[in-house]
Amino acid sequence: MTRSQDELLATTRRTLLHRIAVAQRDGRAPSLVAAVVRGGTTVWHGARTSMDDHAPDENVQYRIGSITKTFTAVLVLRLRDEGLLDLSDPLERHVPSTGVGEITIAQLLAHTGGLAAETPAPWWERTPGSLRPELGDVLGPHPLCHPVGRRHHYSNPGYTLLGALVEEVRGAPWEEVLRREVLEPLGLHRTTVTPQAPHAGGWAVHPWADAMMPEPAEDLGRMAPAGQLWSTTGDLARFAAFLAQGDDRVLGAESLREMRTPAAPAELGERGAGASYGLGLQIVHQGGRSLVGHSGSLPGFLAGLAISVEDDVAAVVLANCTSGPATFTVAADLVRIVAEAEPRIPAPWRPMSEVDPAVLELVGQWYWGTQPFGLSAPADGGLVLGPLSGVGRGARFRANDDGTWTGLDGYYEGELLRSVRREDGSVSHLDLGSFVFTRQPYDEHAPVPGGVHPDGWQGIA
Repeated sequence: MTRSQDELLATTRRTLLHRIAVAQRDGRAPSLVAAVVRGGTTVWHGARTSMDDHAPDENVQYRIGSITKTFTAVLVLRLRDEGLLDLSDPLERHVPSTGVGEITIAQLLAHTGGLAAETPAPWWERTPGSLRPELGDVLGPHPLCHPVGRRHHYSNPGYTLLGALVEEVRGAPWEEVLRREVLEPLGLHRTTVTPQAPHAGGWAVHPWADAMMPEPAEDLGRMAPAGQLWSTTGDLARFAAFLAQGDDRVLGAESLREMRTPAAPAELGERGAGASYGLGLQIVHQGGRSLVGHSGSLPGFLAGLAISVEDDVAAVVLANCTSGPATFTVAADLVRIVAEAEPRIPAPWRPMSEVDPAVLELVGQWYWGTQPFGLSAPADGGLVLGPLSGVGRGARFRANDDGTWTGLDGYYEGELLRSVRREDGSVSHLDLGSFVFTRQPYDEHAPVPGGVHPDGWQGIA
């Protein structure tokens, strides 16, 4: 029998099962369920449970906590893409009279607005949302812990403000907008604001005894955009594929790339020195691999969603206990297991469909001062600049209609690359954000800033 291209090897499946079995046992979780996505398709599902007669499948709901924030961020980016707001807008422009209206939308998305991490007491995750009916009840009399825009400080109330922003601009409740604009188009029919059977119950496991106690499942009210949703591994696997690839019915690939781009450093010690935060997405560098996604927790539940865009692998892990397995770490391990055991087979190399002589004129070796760089033209129509020796700044560039090129990543992201020509039409040099790249180091025939010494290159007398 021929194995499907998407099907995982039996050894890989067993390794995945072993990882979640250890996580469920060591984390003392009543149940733990997981899924792996590759190439936009769910290729593995596994579950472990303390019950002998059944195990949860990909349609059983768990509460996903702060993974809800990523859904809210998608709604905000949709508003931006429609031209209804700008991420640099102060909140006050769209949601007046909050008392913190100078915070920008981008700062709220990246948790750099200086807002407190939590609402005023009592603990909002274990009390009814009806105790906090207004934004003022969520923010309290002293909403700021830090100067606005100065540092990353994770804030649950910040995402309540973003939910209020969505409601104000759309003129409809957050949950209605979410269902209409994200859940239904992506086919996430088992993602809801209240639990729909079959769903897991949330449990607190005694820290020093193998005993359990049910946790309350409160409706979070105003705090819903920060952590209300219930979902399944099946739905979150589809959501992970969307976050990696985009879907023009909801949000395009460029906007999702923007969400995955670091917008703020993480708190020291939160996820290690390689962690940061984008726009509604956590970014973690682990074992040489860049992962995006989000963790989530509410009393009785833990959740983790991790995506390696480069490996084209994602994983979801859900558990029904207040503390126990580190679900994001387990999800990251599932990604690593598949990526290392069955690395993606690259597409065949193919030449350009059309060769542009003007592009061929630019490729090859260039010098920034004395450092050699290579400029290449892959078949996708862009340019790639990189150092030929040692450490240096590299970037990919996309073509513009006027013959210039715009940087897509790294130090030169957003910067303009242009070729400067002599009177006879030949290329004199490249100008990249005022840096002059020449065919020879400090080419005397190019306008190198500061000039070239008239005696040229010299030895030691």
